[in-house]
Amino acid sequence: MAEASGYDLLLKGGRVMCPASGIDAVRDVAVKGGKVAAIEEAILPSSAREVIDVSGKLVLPGLIDTHGHVYQYVTGRFGLDPDMVGVRSGVTTVVDQGGPSCMTLPGFRKFIAEPAKTNIYAFLSAYLVGGLEGHFYPNLYSPDGVDIDATVRSANANKDIVRGIKGHAEIGGFARWGIRVMEMAAEISRQTELPLYVHFGTLWGLPESGANGEDADTIIERVIPLLKEGDVLAHPFTRHPGGFVNREGQVHHVIQAALDRGLKVDVGHGSHFSYRLARKALDAGVVPHTLGADMHGYNTEVPAPAGTPEEHCDDENHPFKGQARFSLTQAMSSMMALGLPLEQVVPMVTINPAKMLGRTDEIGSLAIGRVADISVLNDDRGRFLLRDNEDHRVVAERLLRPAFCLRAGERFDADSPILPQAIAA
Repeated sequence: MAEASGYDLLLKGGRVMCPASGIDAVRDVAVKGGKVAAIEEAILPSSAREVIDVSGKLVLPGLIDTHGHVYQYVTGRFGLDPDMVGVRSGVTTVVDQGGPSCMTLPGFRKFIAEPAKTNIYAFLSAYLVGGLEGHFYPNLYSPDGVDIDATVRSANANKDIVRGIKGHAEIGGFARWGIRVMEMAAEISRQTELPLYVHFGTLWGLPESGANGEDADTIIERVIPLLKEGDVLAHPFTRHPGGFVNREGQVHHVIQAALDRGLKVDVGHGSHFSYRLARKALDAGVVPHTLGADMHGYNTEVPAPAGTPEEHCDDENHPFKGQARFSLTQAMSSMMALGLPLEQVVPMVTINPAKMLGRTDEIGSLAIGRVADISVLNDDRGRFLLRDNEDHRVVAERLLRPAFCLRAGERFDADSPILPQAIAA
């Protein structure tokens, strides 16, 4: 037993779930010096300077969002404030998917990763321009906009924050340039020995000349042979052409073989998510390994500060105007509404993404002595209405909402203005 004030903080009476440690029970969690100091059935409140009653709540390793867009300002309206997506949404680690490139990574490190309270990683864009508003400027994403050697050098020199490579396999790019850009992205991934995260589903739209003989339904079966064990297939539940489900409503036959040889699947919720297609994929045995929210300025309503013009979602013609609000915990709730148990969903946002990032020794666990990255969630019961961007609605009997998180022992309340509000069914 610790002496009085031996611990800085005590989280008392919550359901502690740590797949990495094999813990799933009501426990007390003590924090000292920014690290997990003890997890026991009962710890005396007098042993801590501060005690927080978390009875009835879930106490998890700090949530890891595998698909964020947080290169604020540089990536136009895509980039959100990293802490708004991160600690203020109950998430301790956010992976920016393709925002920085080999040219813009120094700025990402200096102005995003270093000042953020959230733990920030990046999957480096295969394109020199990074995650600019590509749907406006698709020609920037041609093979001429990829420099394999420069991107490999940048990634290898910055592996403390660069933990993967981002590429796009979708009909707009294939209609313009065929498979060459994906071949180049795969080569960058091979040379850096980092996972390649592949976007599937329409992104840029077709050029004026049309599809140029390309068929969206063939993209996934042409791309998968380029990929290696540990690479990530994103947006399995996309409502857009070119995803896991073909135009006949069948899951591509190559998916299971890809999973069998070690490829991974990330939900990449965002504007791509469809309950209808998720049901088809899950019924075919396609269960995601990781779960990213994929929030960005086009699909997330960001209230402007008082007295300032609206900066996000102010263009009535932008492609995702007026779509459903969501968050990482809302995406977890969606998985549960589709029939996956909580015990299967929690690894998707803790230990599995830590493995994807090659950081299981740092994040994704509540092991004693680890940095105290902890997410505390409300586990509401009732009837709650969830909807996707096809306006398909499901009724969930369980809704997860962030209460607060600890990032290296520092508390952050879940007060982000982009968090969705619970809607009773």
